[in-house]
Amino acid sequence: MSLSIRNQIAGTVTAVTAGEAMSTVKVRLEGGQDITAAITTDAVKDLGLVAGSSVKALVKATEVALATAAVEGISIRNQIAGTVADVATGGAMASVKVDVNGGGLTAAITKDAVEALGLAAGTSVVALIKSTEISLATN
Repeated sequence: MSLSIRNQIAGTVTAVTAGEAMSTVKVRLEGGQDITAAITTDAVKDLGLVAGSSVKALVKATEVALATAAVEGISIRNQIAGTVADVATGGAMASVKVDVNGGGLTAAITKDAVEALGLAAGTSVVALIKSTEISLATN
């Protein structure tokens, strides 16, 4: 199956915390970063997710925010450090490719944000992704 989702990063489930309707799934990405996905408990069961399961973390580019440093005092659990590899700007929006250990991420952000943050190839950034915006697929 082909998907339009640009961000597909392989990893391994390290822990599952089940709740009544929603569960959190901790995943160690191939580059060593840890992320948390919040998905339905039914999805955890349907996918058979347990510690050691191989998965792909899927995130739409529009759900990736960028900061120039780690952010404190924020509810966003996933902060992945990386380096800008490429910036392609249009009239209003930009596509920013970020190299992270073990792969890459693409963020779709406004052209104004690119300019305000001074983003260019080589800039250090932190990708911010809400746990509810990460989907998981089994390999």
